[in-house]
Amino acid sequence: MVQKYQSPVRVYKNSFEMIMAAYQRRFPTCHLIPMFVGSDIMNEYKSEDGAVHVVERRCKLDVDAPRLLKKIAGVDYVYFIQKNSLNRRDRTLHIEAHNETFASRIVIHEYCCYTVHPDNDDWTCFEQSASLDIKSFFGFESTVEKIAMKQYTSNIKKGKEIIEYYLKQMEEEGITQLPRWTPAPKELQECQTSTSTHSVSPALNIPTITCTDGNSSRDGPPTSSSPPEALSSTPDDKLDADYIKRYLGDLTPLQESCLIRLRQWLQETHKGKIPKDEHILRFLRARDFNIDKSRELLCQSLTWRKQHQVDYLLNTWNPPQVLHDYYAGGWHHHDKDGRPLYVLRLGQMDTKGLVRALGEESLLRHVLSINEEGLRRCEENTNIFGRPISSWTCLVDLEGLNMRHLWRPGVKALLRIIEVVEANYPETLGRLLILRAPRVFPVLWTLVSPFIDENTRKKFLIYAGNDYQGPGGLIDYIDKEIIPDFLGGECLCEVSEGGLVPKALYRTPEELESEDIRLWTETIYQSASVFKGAPHEILIQIVDASSVITWDFDVCKGDIIFNIYHSKRAPQVPKRDTLGAHGITSPVCNNVQLIDKAWQLGRDYSMVESPLTCKEGESVQGSHVTRWPGFYILQWKFHNMPACATSSLPRVDDVLASLQVSSHKCKVMYYTEIIGSEDFRGSMTSLESSHSGFSQLSAATTSSSQSHSSSMVSREPLPLSDSVLPSLTHPQDLKSNPDGLLRLSPSFWGQHFSTLYTLRPPVFLRWPPSWRLPFIREAGGPAAIEMEGSDST
Repeated sequence: MVQKYQSPVRVYKNSFEMIMAAYQRRFPTCHLIPMFVGSDIMNEYKSEDGAVHVVERRCKLDVDAPRLLKKIAGVDYVYFIQKNSLNRRDRTLHIEAHNETFASRIVIHEYCCYTVHPDNDDWTCFEQSASLDIKSFFGFESTVEKIAMKQYTSNIKKGKEIIEYYLKQMEEEGITQLPRWTPAPKELQECQTSTSTHSVSPALNIPTITCTDGNSSRDGPPTSSSPPEALSSTPDDKLDADYIKRYLGDLTPLQESCLIRLRQWLQETHKGKIPKDEHILRFLRARDFNIDKSRELLCQSLTWRKQHQVDYLLNTWNPPQVLHDYYAGGWHHHDKDGRPLYVLRLGQMDTKGLVRALGEESLLRHVLSINEEGLRRCEENTNIFGRPISSWTCLVDLEGLNMRHLWRPGVKALLRIIEVVEANYPETLGRLLILRAPRVFPVLWTLVSPFIDENTRKKFLIYAGNDYQGPGGLIDYIDKEIIPDFLGGECLCEVSEGGLVPKALYRTPEELESEDIRLWTETIYQSASVFKGAPHEILIQIVDASSVITWDFDVCKGDIIFNIYHSKRAPQVPKRDTLGAHGITSPVCNNVQLIDKAWQLGRDYSMVESPLTCKEGESVQGSHVTRWPGFYILQWKFHNMPACATSSLPRVDDVLASLQVSSHKCKVMYYTEIIGSEDFRGSMTSLESSHSGFSQLSAATTSSSQSHSSSMVSREPLPLSDSVLPSLTHPQDLKSNPDGLLRLSPSFWGQHFSTLYTLRPPVFLRWPPSWRLPFIREAGGPAAIEMEGSDST
């Protein structure tokens, strides 16, 4: 298995020239790196103007490995080839290195890059990426991999320390500033002429020649290979080390690499917006930084949030009065670590009465709103205390717990809540303090504990009786001043005291079942299954030409191909069997086929858009302007992996990919809408119009210093009045809420679901040029939304 590493951006608050002078002092050897025995220059090239300097070295390393392993391998030292390509004009240094020793058994590649900080010319940025592929090593592959990873990560930590050591050494020598490279007068004149001809000069490609056997040629100036993809993206997409430490905490180099790689994958599949970095990190921690497992869990959670509109829960969920009166839980200051503190008086709560009066789904929604509020408070406390806070503390008082709390439907509801929270809010519980546990508690713990993750169980602290009042008790985790009054403290706790729910508020099972269905069907999305040979198709009838068909779908499992067809005659709609094997309604298993097998493409129906291949985990939105009335068919088709063209045998990648799709089955979650052309204000670029984002858990993919912001949109409220709405274009698309917020309808944005934004004119948004967004204009005033790369209109 290939091991990969990608570093965050490390920033030196020194000029590029000072960093280069410090870097050169590492050669030919460096006493700060004991394993770096020495180096010899194999090849060197300098341009006539002195701007480009390429040096190729053969580095000798004394790897800290067991002597027996060295004896078996027959070597005492390991040799690497390192090529440094310095461009003083562009102020960049690209470093490429690969192993020479055991090159046929082990393949190691490393890429490093020093560049000028995009926002400060006097600062320098550093990045590095590496890959390790051990093909075979005398049966010691696992041992060699561990040794290599250990040595590499230890050197990563020393990298910045070494540069800072030599910078301090230069400062002691009186060197605090070095001049930038400047061309000779004749070259300067040519450079100015070139600049006047081209508004933006491309970065200089450093020449290098690479032989087919991987060794660089010594004849003439070496030509540099193309820069690695990991280092070629824009700085705005990357995280810097200082940001990670400030907002995410101390991570090991490998943990930083996992975060960055998973974040890059999300940027590729969810364009525009991705989950916040701290949310991605929670899923990585929940799966011990296994990228594949974390990605699977995170994608399932994001799909779940989107399907059930969880992003908008804090704005849409209005707890019934029964919860206000009898739910004995609420937020109460914070603990000594700065974590938000949630107090739950479970022993005083009538769980049976709440379930009978509200139903399981209402209780679940209320718990989800508590978790959403917890995420918001964590972000708020991170800014207040100046250190990363990604979890909260829960204090549970069990005084009054009895057999009534073990009522079977109540325990069933509790287990379901635990299951949903564990899957979608991992690593959000920092500590759980259980106080005054009675004798019946072990029975409840035996029922509940198997459903709780092992890492979460380690955070439980249980106190029986009044043990919490002594040393090692509550005072160790919560300041004395904020201990609630019902626990003997002096702080007034505003959490409800609970009590028995009057039976007059109980509802019949039929009413509760109807309410439960209504709560969880409040979604505009539908789910469908796609099988090999059995695509899922939906029919859209268009009466007026130039109407706009819009869609939004997520590929939950497998890879699919999305097509749009037009037919003048209506296909026969088959009856859909939504009953599963056990007669239970299963809407997620819907599969409808409309195109008759006797129909011929080009005669009975025609394709109106090029097929779009969508990978598992992708979210896609798009639109199509219809040219003719009639019947349009949207089709999601199973994607067959292409076979190798040069061989009749299947490739290994194809076999593995086919095994990942169980029973050749894919799942999609979709929403479609028809909009009149006069009302459509969205993208006319059809299939590639945009990709979806996640409002509450997402942050715009901006620079790392702003990655913790929740949106590109200003969130200051706009007070609504009767005189405000008529001043905006398309006022029919704006709806006011009691809290003074604007809700923009799908037709306004040309999107496929309402998104809650708070606007305060004028609001300026910067979006990719390919997005054609509407303009909000005050009467007689400038546009409140402008598109990047174009003038306001």
